[in-house]
Amino acid sequence: MFKIDIWLIIGFTGQGLFSMRFLIQWIKSEREKRSTIPIAFWYFSLAGGISLLIYTIHRKDPVFILGQASGLFIYARNLYLIFHERRLAAS
Repeated sequence: MFKIDIWLIIGFTGQGLFSMRFLIQWIKSEREKRSTIPIAFWYFSLAGGISLLIYTIHRKDPVFILGQASGLFIYARNLYLIFHERRLAAS
């Protein structure tokens, strides 16, 4: 029987989510005929980054832990700025 390694599933899921953001951005840009970053890009960045951070903490890899943790701050900040701008526009 195959032994399912939950940590590999978490790692590959995170990498898949993180990679999907580029596909989403590419499709959106092709549809609009200009370079654009849709909000889904930031959600996939955040979800992929969280999954990969969990995986790298388990692996105890300080280089990737620092890289993923700093990236999460940037993704969350971009989502905050988007929602803040929308809230101001709605006022």
